[in-house]
Amino acid sequence: MFLDPWVWLGFFILLSYTVEAITGFGSLVIALSLGALMLPINQMLPVVVPLNVLMTGYLVWHNRQYIYWPILFKLILPLMLLGTLVGYGLRPWVGDSLLQLLFGALVFWFASRELWRIHRGIKAVPHTLMLSRALTFGAGITHGLFASGGPLLVYSIAGINLDKSRMRATLLVVWLTLNGCLSVLFLLDGTLFPSLTRLVVYLPLLVIGVLLGEYLHHRLDEQRFRRLIYGLLVITGALLMMKSVM
Repeated sequence: MFLDPWVWLGFFILLSYTVEAITGFGSLVIALSLGALMLPINQMLPVVVPLNVLMTGYLVWHNRQYIYWPILFKLILPLMLLGTLVGYGLRPWVGDSLLQLLFGALVFWFASRELWRIHRGIKAVPHTLMLSRALTFGAGITHGLFASGGPLLVYSIAGINLDKSRMRATLLVVWLTLNGCLSVLFLLDGTLFPSLTRLVVYLPLLVIGVLLGEYLHHRLDEQRFRRLIYGLLVITGALLMMKSVM
């Protein structure tokens, strides 16, 4: 049983949704990057994306008082939605190996950059408005391709002065909106229904991850925890790039 890659994906889902409940992002990046070592990304998306909608729906409602609406409506959501549609449209033209290579490169870049920034004590500075818009649109494209717009979006809004509760709640609204749209697209293209059985099986892991993450959110040393997660992602991103070219 433990040789079944879908069993391993369950463990990765538990880990990744615990991380998202703690930080506000990371569930799909972690679940997909670890899962992609064993399974094609396109097979996992119709399973993990609807699960993310269920989790973020609960967390958005639970943390709704912290949402920072101005940045959502003025910068993030319009460009991310447009970019997500573009990325989804590009998926049929991108083969599995190239998709895995691009995803591995994105994960490796983001995680290594964050580790370097934490190690050097470099504080994030705001980008120009034009650069922020370009990066946000790019984050939407990566979200449409492999439901992982978090790395570019976090980089895009670097320097915006929000405490961790406001940042977490605001990012959760983004993932709820975009992954809700992707789930509708999976329903329309016929890939959602074949994944419903696995989706139901993984539901208890989602509940455990949310409860555990909510408990740990105010109790963990976030900097130390982020180092651990980013270190894992650096290794995973490198492995994905190596696997895609072998």
